[in-house]
Amino acid sequence: MIARLLLPRLVLFVLALTASLVPSARAAIDESDLLPVEEAFALRTRALDSETIELRWQIADGYYLYRHRIKILTPEGFRPGELELPPGKRKHDEFFGDVETYRHELVVTMPIAADANAREISFVVTSQGCADIGVCYPPHKVPQRVALPTVATAAASGADSGNPLAALLKPASLVDGDAGLPLPPEQAFGFEAIASAANELLLRFSPAPGHYLYRDRTRMRVEDADDISLGEPRWPVGVNHEDEHFGQQLVYFEPIDVAVPLQRADGAARDIQLKVTFQGCETDGICYPPMTRTVAVSLPAGGAAATDTSAPQAEDSRLAAALSGPDRIWTLLTFFGFGLLLAFTPCVFPMVPILSGIIAGAGNISTRRAFVLSLVYVLATAVVFTIAGVVAGLAGANLQIVFQTPWILVSFALLFVVLSFSMFGFYELQLPSRLQTRLTELSNKQSGGSLFGVAIMGVLSALIVGPCVAPPLAAAVLYISQTRDPILGGLALFSLALGMGAPLLAFGTAAGRILPRAGAWMDAVKAVFGVLFLGLAIWMLDRIVDPAVTLALSGSLLIGSAIYLGALEPVALAASGWKRLWKAIGVLLLLIGSAQMLGALAGGRDLMQPLKGVFGGAAPAAAELHFTTIKSSADLDRAIAAANAAGQPVMFDFYADWCVSCKEMEKYTFTDPAVHQALRGYVLLKADVTANDDIDQELMRRFGIIGPPGTLFFGLDGIEQRHLRLIGFEKAAPFVQRIQKATR
Repeated sequence: MIARLLLPRLVLFVLALTASLVPSARAAIDESDLLPVEEAFALRTRALDSETIELRWQIADGYYLYRHRIKILTPEGFRPGELELPPGKRKHDEFFGDVETYRHELVVTMPIAADANAREISFVVTSQGCADIGVCYPPHKVPQRVALPTVATAAASGADSGNPLAALLKPASLVDGDAGLPLPPEQAFGFEAIASAANELLLRFSPAPGHYLYRDRTRMRVEDADDISLGEPRWPVGVNHEDEHFGQQLVYFEPIDVAVPLQRADGAARDIQLKVTFQGCETDGICYPPMTRTVAVSLPAGGAAATDTSAPQAEDSRLAAALSGPDRIWTLLTFFGFGLLLAFTPCVFPMVPILSGIIAGAGNISTRRAFVLSLVYVLATAVVFTIAGVVAGLAGANLQIVFQTPWILVSFALLFVVLSFSMFGFYELQLPSRLQTRLTELSNKQSGGSLFGVAIMGVLSALIVGPCVAPPLAAAVLYISQTRDPILGGLALFSLALGMGAPLLAFGTAAGRILPRAGAWMDAVKAVFGVLFLGLAIWMLDRIVDPAVTLALSGSLLIGSAIYLGALEPVALAASGWKRLWKAIGVLLLLIGSAQMLGALAGGRDLMQPLKGVFGGAAPAAAELHFTTIKSSADLDRAIAAANAAGQPVMFDFYADWCVSCKEMEKYTFTDPAVHQALRGYVLLKADVTANDDIDQELMRRFGIIGPPGTLFFGLDGIEQRHLRLIGFEKAAPFVQRIQKATR
């Protein structure tokens, strides 16, 4: 029967929405494949005569320049006229709309009016171009000096030959180190790396005077060594800098040393290739494109033995390191065990009534049939859960978060309402007879193609109901993002999902065995699942509506259920014990529902304590931590710098309205007096990523957060104490112990 409730449009909706997410998950482009900007767009200038300057670009194959981004800045010794730009090739650009571009070679002339007695002029040429592989360079500034011909020289040259340009013109010298000319990247930004210990690398970045390095545009990895992974770099305190290209950034103007921990599977001495990509700029000058350096590093023996005694790691980091170890089968079994534990969390529990409703809606089925339906549901959720995790690891795009938008949640809640009314027997939705016949044939004449319908419900459950973000999930995604190994990381995610689905499989099979056959009892069971589906609809809407609305909806559902159970009907003297039991349950639900409705009307917000504060407000509200909300990485860096200047550590929390575990943290952990005492002296920051816009995603990618909740701690040096990072919900007592481990 459940297949009849799933209209073809729902299938098309899921496929179209999933397809729309694929482009955002495309593979990252390796910056080492790009030419340096000076080679991609080589510029030479010369004076054609005392009134005309020629600019000539040699554009590498596979690259192009924008016509409208070519400009002349800061002219000295002359007044420039309009650039005489030839027509370019028209195209529709994803960044600038309808534009004209140049390829291969571009020759431009510029009329000038030189100052009296000027023998040399200088100016800056700014331009911007892109590579066909999909990467655009930042605006590129090139200082130029051009010698102007004297009248005497011009006359002599004209007399000697018919071409006055032959002897007059000499291009500006581009000798490295000339005043005003940019340094080559190798001189502007020095880089070297050594092994400071068996399980730690020390990286030195050396910007030349007048240059600065971006902290958050640095990436590093070990080449061709799957058994070695890099931990979180320990950056020194940077300088907040308002950058014209990237906005507020943390940068370094002086040489710095960065320690990077290693996780190793063996302790033998060996050589590795460290690949580091970084970017920097000249102060008040050009911005260099991303630079990639690969250096050989010799690791001493002892890394594996030192791993156990090295600096403590957060749980997600420990699990990610375990995936790199030799006992991978045991690690996968461990992930399965974690999945079993996650199956009983509030985020996964709603899948129980969904699967039970599927079994109940299928009607009179055998135990074997119930097992098959349950297995299809569990496998569908596991496959989608795995795909979402792999995409998050490779591309930083969490598909499950994308589905936490109001219109999708409302649509899914309406689907539950439709399912519930069908359970009550108000109507029976079914596919068109022709399509129903085809589905029947495809499913080997099983009831109405129900396997397909169950699979679709599994896909939707994985994307929208979804599990809470927990350390095992974060660990698998962290492993994929560090090693770019989606196979082993995907197997870990699949094991985790199977662990979460195992209780569902057992419950669904048992439900098929114990549920009554057709008749009055079966109608009552369906009515129960109808109520559960309405409850799930309210649970979905709770993520996006005011708590008072949730309270009112819950009260309405309980009052309706009480009436259905006969709470307002008299009980006959000869009524059976069962009849009296349902009456008692109905009266109880009526009282609770009435209390919730009264609490909602009085402004209550707590589902479990609806009348709290209604009668005189005797019960004081639980104390709450006072967070300062930040939006972007720049906001965070400014807040951390201000806190460090005041001698205060920082706790930084990721939150979203649709995050169930976030609300658990707010209700049970952040209201505890012991937590308040432990956090005295801390600056409390919160990032509300409910909107999941580009700024939110950039902030989460910076710290490798795949979704809220996530709680981070920063010391007085402004560096995150990575081993204290909390992913998911934690009760107050262990959370206090976590805070006490922080070094202030």
